[in-house]
Amino acid sequence: MRNLLRLVVLIVFSVVAALAQTSTATKPAQAAPKTTAPQTKTPPANWRAIHESALIIDTHADTPGRFVDENFDLAQDAGTGYLDFSKIKAGNLGAEFFSIWVEPKSFKGREIQRALDMIDSVYEQARRHPDKMMMAFSTQDILAAHRQHKLAALMGVEGGHAIQGDMRVLRDYYRLGVRYMTLTWSNTNELGDSSGDLDDKTVQHHDGITDFGRQVVREMNRLGMMVDISHVSDRTFFQALVASRAPVIASHSSSRALTNVPRNMTDDMLIALARNGGVAQVNFYCGFISQKYVDKRKELAAQHDPDYEKVQSLFLQPQTPEVRKQLDAAKAALLPKLPRPPLSDLINHIDYMVKVAGIDHVGLGSDFDGIDCSPQGLDSAADLPKITQALYERGYKPADIQKILGGNLMRVFGEVEKLAKEIQSETNRDTRPEIAPDAQPQPQ
Repeated sequence: MRNLLRLVVLIVFSVVAALAQTSTATKPAQAAPKTTAPQTKTPPANWRAIHESALIIDTHADTPGRFVDENFDLAQDAGTGYLDFSKIKAGNLGAEFFSIWVEPKSFKGREIQRALDMIDSVYEQARRHPDKMMMAFSTQDILAAHRQHKLAALMGVEGGHAIQGDMRVLRDYYRLGVRYMTLTWSNTNELGDSSGDLDDKTVQHHDGITDFGRQVVREMNRLGMMVDISHVSDRTFFQALVASRAPVIASHSSSRALTNVPRNMTDDMLIALARNGGVAQVNFYCGFISQKYVDKRKELAAQHDPDYEKVQSLFLQPQTPEVRKQLDAAKAALLPKLPRPPLSDLINHIDYMVKVAGIDHVGLGSDFDGIDCSPQGLDSAADLPKITQALYERGYKPADIQKILGGNLMRVFGEVEKLAKEIQSETNRDTRPEIAPDAQPQPQ
């Protein structure tokens, strides 16, 4: 009996061992599909792919001054300038708001004529180069140009003094294609106070925005023209936000917390702009992104440094070819005394403003061809990919980078267009008593 029991136990152990060996042998066969036929995965994003796929919008370039004063054509090499078709293509710039800036002293009394000359100059570029550039007047036009791989050319009037106190001129500018207006430039005007002359005792100030300025803001809302608050005084800024029913833009302003100059925006201003739904477009100018540069510039000004004073004098003159040649030489002489800040200073401003206002409220407003200094490595529109690369390396997600490059501006522009249609159809009238007292029901 014992022998029989031992035989049964041996048989059972033999069967179990055989099953175990079979199971072990089949495991590689089950795992094989994972090694011989891996699943296809989407390749990881990289900064260049993000940049090349983005709709990139810059909200401020002063190139029309070159069009008019130098007879410059975008098909030419821009030289030390920031924009030409080659540079635009290299940087994948999709839409540019060309600034219609009228120097208030040189063209006093002739502001409208100067503005019309500059508006015409933008149209002429589009007429001469229909294969590379097209006029755009709406968000849909920007998208159409992007699909056709053309530069969408838009316009913004820089400084309300260009309407010479006439609301009808504002409407004419809109009909000609102007899609934003900066309420003031560095000079206080009929619309409100500027940040550029608050310390000038010879200038009559208004303690912020004027009644006419409020009317202009409301008419811009009705037309579908974006209200731009770059250059205005702090008080004008907050009052303009109250007056505007649409989101506003700062077409070319940076952070005052990082670079303490009146042209930049305080944290409170950035927060208020975000609550308004607007967008702050970061300026590339060395003097707005580097405190070290600002301090050194003040030192040179106090010393009446001849190279510094020569650059300032030439920069404010009409940029004829001869003046530009002299300016380039003067800037080269000044550079060892006043070096350009690193590109990281600009990225710091973008990064900081995103942290304060939110990712949906920051964009790019270069001030190309309106500045005499930009950060190292950012010599023209061709270098725009470096901004995308820097943001990517700081950990920004592709979707967030695309918002900064142009998506946020498109959102604001679209909301301005939508509100204008509602106002024009009287389906969304402004009934706030502090803004439109005549809209209130009258007692019977």
